Amino acid sequence: MLSQSNAFSGFSVDDLEIARDFYENTLGVNVSEENGLMFLDFPESGRVVVYPKDDHVPATYTTLNFPVPNIEEVVDRLTEAGVEILRYDGYPHDDKGVVRGWGPPIAWFTDPAGNILSAIETS
Repeated sequence: MLSQSNAFSGFSVDDLEIARDFYENTLGVNVSEENGLMFLDFPESGRVVVYPKDDHVPATYTTLNFPVPNIEEVVDRLTEAGVEILRYDGYPHDDKGVVRGWGPPIAWFTDPAGNILSAIETS
């Protein structure tokens, strides 16, 4: 029934203007807006809708994963931009906060609305 649909994912934020600044200027994502919604535009994989929600509560899981070729370089740049790398109990983090040995190297961080994001190294 929906196999031919160009499905997309989305998540909420508490302040669209702050979110736009973070995604566009801190992370360097192509951002557009239509009808009061913000879209993160990824040429190879489509769009993600980000919508304002007055009673936004951050998800307790990773809402968006960014595949990257060199996680250490990305983590260094995120840290330089003031983004805090998250550390979770029970995971083997290296000194930069990257988890290794449980699948591909991954580092988690949040957007200003508290949504959990990740940079995950692709080989």
